[in-house]
Amino acid sequence: MSFIQLILQDPMIVRDFLRTRTPFETAKTALFCYVVITQSLKLCRHVRARGITDSLKESLSWTYRQILLLALKVPSVQKEVQQQMDQARLDIEGKLVPQGADVTRHLVLPDEGKTMAWILAEMEKMDGEMGPHADWKHGKLSGAVYHGGEDLSRVIVAAFERYTVSNPLHPDVFPAIRKMEAEIVSMCLRMYNNPDGAGTMTSGGTESIVMAVKTYRDWAREVKGITEPEMIVPATAHAAFDKGAAYMKIKVHLIPVDPVTRKVNIKRVRRAINRNTILVSISSIVVVVLNAVVQLVGSAVNFPDGNQDDIVVLGELAAKHNIGLHVDCCLGSFIVPFLEKAGLSDGEDGGARYKLSPFDFRVRGVTSISCDTHKYGFSPKGSSVIMYRDAALRRHQYYITPYWTGGVYASPSLSGSRPGALIAGTWAAMQYMGSDGYLKSCREIVSCARTIANTITNSIPELYVLGSPPASVVAFGSKSPELNVHEVGDAMSKKGWHLNALSGPAAVHIACTRLTLPLVDTFIADLRDAVQEAKSAPSGKGTMVMLYGLGKSSAIGPELVSELATMFLDTLYKA
Repeated sequence: MSFIQLILQDPMIVRDFLRTRTPFETAKTALFCYVVITQSLKLCRHVRARGITDSLKESLSWTYRQILLLALKVPSVQKEVQQQMDQARLDIEGKLVPQGADVTRHLVLPDEGKTMAWILAEMEKMDGEMGPHADWKHGKLSGAVYHGGEDLSRVIVAAFERYTVSNPLHPDVFPAIRKMEAEIVSMCLRMYNNPDGAGTMTSGGTESIVMAVKTYRDWAREVKGITEPEMIVPATAHAAFDKGAAYMKIKVHLIPVDPVTRKVNIKRVRRAINRNTILVSISSIVVVVLNAVVQLVGSAVNFPDGNQDDIVVLGELAAKHNIGLHVDCCLGSFIVPFLEKAGLSDGEDGGARYKLSPFDFRVRGVTSISCDTHKYGFSPKGSSVIMYRDAALRRHQYYITPYWTGGVYASPSLSGSRPGALIAGTWAAMQYMGSDGYLKSCREIVSCARTIANTITNSIPELYVLGSPPASVVAFGSKSPELNVHEVGDAMSKKGWHLNALSGPAAVHIACTRLTLPLVDTFIADLRDAVQEAKSAPSGKGTMVMLYGLGKSSAIGPELVSELATMFLDTLYKA
């Protein structure tokens, strides 16, 4: 029998103890017990979610990292690192900032306004300042540009022109924009099989995800009284979940995925779910720890390798524990809802490869879905939709204050004013494409991705495909430690391809778009050559190799990579 159980069973022990204490000492003891118990419970939940082995590894890694960071403060070491960082900054600027005597920098307002002819000519000049590799129209891209064709671009530009000055913040002034936004949300809800649901538009996938995180935080606080919320996120989920958690002060349990299937480890998810409220009674003092998992996350499909989590099982867990389940379909967007109609949802080889499992609001337990209209919906960049199972949940996304001296302030998402032209462009794109257009696009793009995946599996023995991607993304890694797949990626870069490097495991991916369709044979031929080049003459100096090699080089590798990323962001604003 534990000490706590013993004293709870015999209240005389507690009374005799309290008689010998002053009120101040009693309060001090109570405070000490509160801190010890709450922190112990947090530690137990943390270890339960991550496991003893991973928790020990985290602790050792943190300790080692602190030692290395102290070593970096030695003047000689600090000087050497700074020199390397300064050189890295110059390299980044050389790739992003145009140089030369013929480059004009517009750092102050012109004394007199310029003509349209001058403005267009200057834009054309700037387009060419970084050379031909910056031209997206060559099509050698992974995602990035989701182009619906020149005809659609003209439709979008016409919508922009008509609604250039519009702002949905003023629905009485721009009633058509309000109507179009509501119709966009309605069309997406029906596409994801929840016609009676609710949603809003946002500026992109990141804002959609951040809004979902905010919604569940506020829902948990109001409905369950939870003040220290936690959420469970697969390691392959988008970084926007971490971003939202950082903004909203939510603890994240990052759950590993199966190395073969690339689906989140359901056993670890179950272990990470904790109870909403824990009460520990000490004499007449009740300690209430308000700390709970309020949100589960799954992807259909995820960004890194294009695979899908087991949404059905996650939904069962969410429903059982009365917590939210957000399905990130930002990348799947207008692809995964059409796979079934396209005859591609059952995959190949009797479902052994590329099979799509249920993912939308038909799955019990799914409470929200994010969908980027500006990806495979081919709408203008800066548009996405966040959907909820019902309007009651959506209300927790809103921000409202009746106390502002400027009047009642209410906004559905992060922004106040928003560009109505983007809403009009999105509505126009969806009307122009229609279900038939999106179905055709889905069939062509997914067939392209599967051609690449099958070719890698069947005829490029040095590489393997990560998991069994059902949609438009194919990620490949190296079967042998003697071949660095990031060397392959750097070799592809020299051939003009803009691909994405991955870590955990090291891999490279391509997100196929309509621009990829005429280049699929070129991609495969270039990939074969790149593998041979990486095997025979690895340079060790490419961007992927150096950046991701640095990240794995030591315990402080991620800190050094973060510093490089900061330099990159700083360079974006160097005129």
